[in-house]
Amino acid sequence: MALRSNSRRTPRFEESEESVTEPLISPSLDMNTSEKSAKFFSFLSSKQNLYSIYVLLLFLITYLLNQLDRYMLAIVTKPLAQEIHYGDQGCMTNTSAASPSPQVVCQKLTNQSSCTQFVYNETIFGGCKWDYTGQGFDYQILAGPIFILIYTFAAIPVGIAADLYNRKFLTYMQVLLGISLIFWSVCTLLSGFVTSYWQLALLRFGLGLGEAGCTPFATSLIADYFGQELRGLAMGVYNWGIYTGYSLSYALGNFITDANINNQGWRWSFIIAGIPGIVIGFIILLTVKEPKRGQKNLPSTTKIEASIGNATSTKEKFKQMFKLMRPSLLLLCIASSIRNAAGYVWAYNTQVYFDGLGQTPTQIGTWMSWIPVVGGSIGVVFGGFISDRVVKRTGPHGRIWVLALSQIMSSPFAAGVLFLDPPYCYFSLLPNYIIGEMWVGVALAVLVELVPADVRTTAVAAYFFIISNIGGNMPLLVPSVKRAFINAGYGEVDSLRNTLYLFFPGEYILGAVLFLVSLVVLHRDIEYIKQQQEEKVPAKEDTHSQMPSNYGSASTLATDDQ
Repeated sequence: MALRSNSRRTPRFEESEESVTEPLISPSLDMNTSEKSAKFFSFLSSKQNLYSIYVLLLFLITYLLNQLDRYMLAIVTKPLAQEIHYGDQGCMTNTSAASPSPQVVCQKLTNQSSCTQFVYNETIFGGCKWDYTGQGFDYQILAGPIFILIYTFAAIPVGIAADLYNRKFLTYMQVLLGISLIFWSVCTLLSGFVTSYWQLALLRFGLGLGEAGCTPFATSLIADYFGQELRGLAMGVYNWGIYTGYSLSYALGNFITDANINNQGWRWSFIIAGIPGIVIGFIILLTVKEPKRGQKNLPSTTKIEASIGNATSTKEKFKQMFKLMRPSLLLLCIASSIRNAAGYVWAYNTQVYFDGLGQTPTQIGTWMSWIPVVGGSIGVVFGGFISDRVVKRTGPHGRIWVLALSQIMSSPFAAGVLFLDPPYCYFSLLPNYIIGEMWVGVALAVLVELVPADVRTTAVAAYFFIISNIGGNMPLLVPSVKRAFINAGYGEVDSLRNTLYLFFPGEYILGAVLFLVSLVVLHRDIEYIKQQQEEKVPAKEDTHSQMPSNYGSASTLATDDQ
């Protein structure tokens, strides 16, 4: 039911498909394992619910392609830079020579003359070459600001529009998701035809613009297709796309480039990565229906509550947005930004680091095509499992302890990746993903528990805006720090390794410390939110005295039966 007012007529209730206003701190559903299993199988028995699963799988593929297209640049940057000329230059193995010199030997040569005149084992000449490495400031600009700034700035108005103009905006959300997917996939495909740096930069900008609509649109639609009891599981399935797409970028980028189809290796990596998104985008446009917004068999009192919540004025919602500036939320965003920076720095320097260790593209692809997807997926699920149980015993602040301890425990494995030689460095990477990636879902769970439901989309968009801009632009510091180590007398690989020590395991530790600092103010903010929630419910009961005595209570609002 929707409450619509007009100065010329009496307010009346009408049917609505707008979303339900949830309590500020949502109660967890107390169900045992058998009840959850029964609920799940009951869900599967409905044809409409099977359609919801079909939609979820489409969104999983969409997010997979989102990550695949985003990180393809990091995998093929070296052959790409050698063809269109950007970034730093250095000494490397001359793979076209009759007897190439080892990469670990060539990269120790720091100037062009010593590189081109180097004689390996006093007999082999021409085994090294001086060429573009695909690294440096030009590369980090493509990986960071050009993509991140438009990606995050575009997400903010999307989130605000979703909160302020819920019904009109969300009516076309599945259409906007399909169009976004097609747009960024075309940008990816066209990247395989670039001939200059500015063309690549322009398409990278377009990629960021298209991908900005992916998660806001998809997660909102998932929330409408799945009830509260299965929504967390659905979101978890959707987030598998992060690690699946990232791993696939190593498989596709390395193996396709190495296959050198039509002597255009890296170009076909972009082309093949872009084609599926165009197809899936049209499938979404043609087959995904507009869901009924949060009205799955809800009691009438809850529907009226939703209508009143959505009748809130734009001015009031902006006031709610300013209330997001709580100290605990700010500290959570800062800590998450530092931890996110570690992920970005490692993701955009993984290929070049292993290449510097003498690993071939095939060797890198063999390991990295499965380690992130296995380790990361286990970590996200395990993190949610652990934090949910800790919260039951200790309260919401227990999630912060999970965040901090997981990063502290993971940092030795992150350091081991840099300290050990292949293949042992890969072995250390697996537990690093399992433990270190627990933070992703846990931090987001803390966020949504600390904000009002009617500005939650904006809060999530603002959160990703902050952590993506700080974390996503952190790789810009890598070239300068690496250069400082080179000037201090370290070799190319050792300089990159030392730089990664600071920005990879180092930021794990710094992020953990900041998560713990947020505990100081978290207790106070939770009490404040509870007080606001308690004041909000009686106020509504006084204004709408015709409603039942349990109107607005947690037991009423948490109901979302299938």
